[in-house]
Amino acid sequence: MSSRPTEITNEIFNYLLKNFSAEDEFLLDLKRDATAAGIPEICISPEQGKFLQFYLKSINAKYVLEIGSLAGYSAIVMARALPKDGKLIAVELNPRNAEFIKEQAEKAGLSDIIEVVNQDAQNFVKEFKPDYELDFVFIDADKRAYHKYFDYTAPLLRKGGIICADNALAFGMIAQDDPDSEPKNVNALKRYNEKVASDERFFTTLVTMGDGMAMSLKL
Repeated sequence: MSSRPTEITNEIFNYLLKNFSAEDEFLLDLKRDATAAGIPEICISPEQGKFLQFYLKSINAKYVLEIGSLAGYSAIVMARALPKDGKLIAVELNPRNAEFIKEQAEKAGLSDIIEVVNQDAQNFVKEFKPDYELDFVFIDADKRAYHKYFDYTAPLLRKGGIICADNALAFGMIAQDDPDSEPKNVNALKRYNEKVASDERFFTTLVTMGDGMAMSLKL
């Protein structure tokens, strides 16, 4: 037993990839295709994907909202954990990226589950009025707007649902008073973590996987 987290060495990371990864050949090809299309290879880590799938299945999630989808890697990972009549709404601002996600969802056989919305995420969530309650919200977009995404989606979430914010460790700089780079984003993530940790409507923890995920359970 240890009172501090175990360091994830390269050897341990490779062990996780071998045994607890959501990544397969399709997702590897997706990353290669995204790079070829000029889309940055920025996505959740393979073991992070497995954890998200585990969590979605554990809460019997059916309706998921993803804010910031880039190339659709995490959207496809999460959609694979939903039932056949589930729905994942992937909100992506860049029209080229949105079209790429649609193509990948079709290739993956998930076009009936993944709905791609090519809009500004703030404008979309402000007006979003689904006829169902959300089970899970995954936030991975403009860091300085995280608090707005939280406020707009919290009323749409069912009791027992989760709002999960990626990059909660702020690129490894969350504990730095004067971060070396991206100070506005780092400070925004600090404010977000403090906000959700003190919100009495939610029970929040920070999962130290990937670049960290702040997970807030609606009480």
